[in-house]
Amino acid sequence: MTNIILCGGSGTRLWPISRTLMPKQFVKLFDDTSLFQLTVKRNEDICDQQFIISNAEQYFLSVDQLEELNATGNKFLLEPVGRNTAPAIALACFALDAKEIVLVSSSDHLIKNQDAYTKVVNKAKLLAANDSLVTFGITAEYPETGYGYIEADGETVIAFHEKPDAQTAQSYLDKGGFYWNSGIFCFKAGIFLEELQKYSPEIYETSKKAYEHAKDDTILRILYDDMQAIPEDSIDYAVMEKSTKVKVVEANIDWSDLGSFDALAQEFPKDENGNSVNENLIAINSKNNFVYGKERLISLVGIDDLIVVDTPDALLISRKGDSQKIKDIVKELKGRESELHHIHLTAHRPWGTYTVLEDTPGYKIKRIVVKPGKRLSLQKHFHRNEHWIVVSGTATVTVGEDVRLVRPNESTYIKMGEVHRLENQGKIDIVLIEAQVGEYTGEDDIIRLKDDFKRS
Repeated sequence: MTNIILCGGSGTRLWPISRTLMPKQFVKLFDDTSLFQLTVKRNEDICDQQFIISNAEQYFLSVDQLEELNATGNKFLLEPVGRNTAPAIALACFALDAKEIVLVSSSDHLIKNQDAYTKVVNKAKLLAANDSLVTFGITAEYPETGYGYIEADGETVIAFHEKPDAQTAQSYLDKGGFYWNSGIFCFKAGIFLEELQKYSPEIYETSKKAYEHAKDDTILRILYDDMQAIPEDSIDYAVMEKSTKVKVVEANIDWSDLGSFDALAQEFPKDENGNSVNENLIAINSKNNFVYGKERLISLVGIDDLIVVDTPDALLISRKGDSQKIKDIVKELKGRESELHHIHLTAHRPWGTYTVLEDTPGYKIKRIVVKPGKRLSLQKHFHRNEHWIVVSGTATVTVGEDVRLVRPNESTYIKMGEVHRLENQGKIDIVLIEAQVGEYTGEDDIIRLKDDFKRS
């Protein structure tokens, strides 16, 4: 059995922790472990291999976190742009034997009952072996409005229902036979493709074309134009709500999709006043608050039932119960053309990280860390000059035709328009300070001439 792990999505309802370039599945929320890593560990003993579907920007995050787990032999499929779950799953299924049973799981869910999960997966696998499309239904414990629902009679699915209002959700619980839709599926690759062709033929045909045109250099890379041509749709709409082969298995596995800070707050330990335990928190006459912040002291006086999320460049304060509306903040940020929805001050790159220390009109200062054996792209800029000062490690620096070593407390200057590259040929991280000076210092002022990581 192959575990298809879907790594798309930006987790907008967990902003400002979650950003486009560091979505919630890669944030280390639990004991210095990410939800993605927990997903890998949860399924590695159940499945024979893991097939990770990611976009190009997040691929390197997954590689780094897999290395931390010593997880090897994983397959990758990279999407240049997301088209929702139906195309992503279809592309993966085209790359597998038609008889292969796949377990489709999201990379951003939390499941705490491993024994129950293993039993449910094995039950789903038996149904899938008999050509069923299996979905996992979570027993609805309260009238949640943030989940879709599955209406069922035993293993037979009667209907799928969209996220309801509170009154409708309560009616589901009163009636019985309703499950939360977990977004976990199990089926044969070929059976899914047959049903996709039957009920969503355009998605099938365009996905097949995209797969056939894909670049396969150990990593399956879908071409941009081919991906754009695929209609955007979820597996629920495209197949599951239409097929007559759908079965549901009841999954009491202590599951949460962590789709809001209200849900996340339930997973953190609390003190005697119901406040989340946080060494940076001082709470006076305050109770039932969820406080997340690692950088500085957070103090509350006479405050109840709030969500407080502090990051180096953004602060969120919300009433509990309203955190589903945080996605509207992200929409507003996009409308303002702000980068705050997109990237943290510390950005992860395939070669290491950079942290913006100061960003002011006319100049920007960064702290750059380059991992051993890695190098930046051969590049140039049209709108800025750069000064590099090495703090630790020894950098191999290319500027034009000149290649030289730059050691700690030494510096180099790159003139606007000059072709340049930074490489770490040593055994320890290179740490340097970069000062950019120019009228424009945006990240899109990078012209890559050669790149080890095949970025455009």
